[in-house]
Amino acid sequence: MTTPGEWNERFGIPGVVEVVSGKGSLAMLRVTAEAAAAEIYLHGAQVTSWSPKTGKPAGSDEVLFLSAQSRFEDGKAIRGGIPICFPWFRGKADDSKAPAHGVVRTKEWNLTGVTREGDGVAAVFETTSDEASRKWYPHEFRAEYRVRVGRELNLSLAVTNSGSAPMRIEEALHTYHRVGDAERLRVTGLDGTVYLDNMDGNREKRQGGDVAFRAQTDNAYLDTTAAVEVADPVFARRIRTEKRNSRTTVVWNPWRDGAKALADLGDDEWREFVCAEASNIMAYAVELGPGEKHVMGAVLSVAPSF
Repeated sequence: MTTPGEWNERFGIPGVVEVVSGKGSLAMLRVTAEAAAAEIYLHGAQVTSWSPKTGKPAGSDEVLFLSAQSRFEDGKAIRGGIPICFPWFRGKADDSKAPAHGVVRTKEWNLTGVTREGDGVAAVFETTSDEASRKWYPHEFRAEYRVRVGRELNLSLAVTNSGSAPMRIEEALHTYHRVGDAERLRVTGLDGTVYLDNMDGNREKRQGGDVAFRAQTDNAYLDTTAAVEVADPVFARRIRTEKRNSRTTVVWNPWRDGAKALADLGDDEWREFVCAEASNIMAYAVELGPGEKHVMGAVLSVAPSF
């Protein structure tokens, strides 16, 4: 396995990018560009911190939530940031023993490129099917993830079917937005959209107005390409997510009881985040023939509000 020092020798940019030993001694890309700071673990190619620089006090611009109880271990998922869910979402429909949210969020990806782009930085990560993934998903694939860190956070997940048989994939960029109080915020952009309520047996419903949180929420909004915004009166900002080639949007918060059931989430941390993310899941999963490629993306930005 490549060490953080070896990654740094290949891809470090003095004063801007370094690969260091992060929590749990896992390799982490640390970006301190003119436009933004970020931390990205090779474990899952997971962005765990993004702070666009707006002139506010250091630390007050952090956009992503990361649980204080997160596990940073081989084979364990990191709770927070932006996990990559692939090639299924939630539990695997035909195998309850399969790992939740797929096979790539708990493995180390390869770092294949780092470049300066204006006042930001772009990094590219790659992973492929292997013996471990084939245990749960018998298809050949190559996944490339491009993260552009700047005043916007630009994410692009490209999946190629590298095998000889068709394959079906679900995918999500499972973004944990850091918020002041989940009970006081709203998610806009989904008014009138049909969704499946996972807390009510996936019954089909239609959203009326903004999404507010009064209980555990796990909704899959269908056939929507619209941007969504997390409107946060406590932090006086709006976090906007624009989607590319994404036809579903997932909105989730575990609330009190759900948080208590998660060993890697503090009992009261449910107040500090909401997930609202680009995805292609359930009936909107992507079918890829041999050699075909699909790219899904999201662009996060932050604007003052209230």
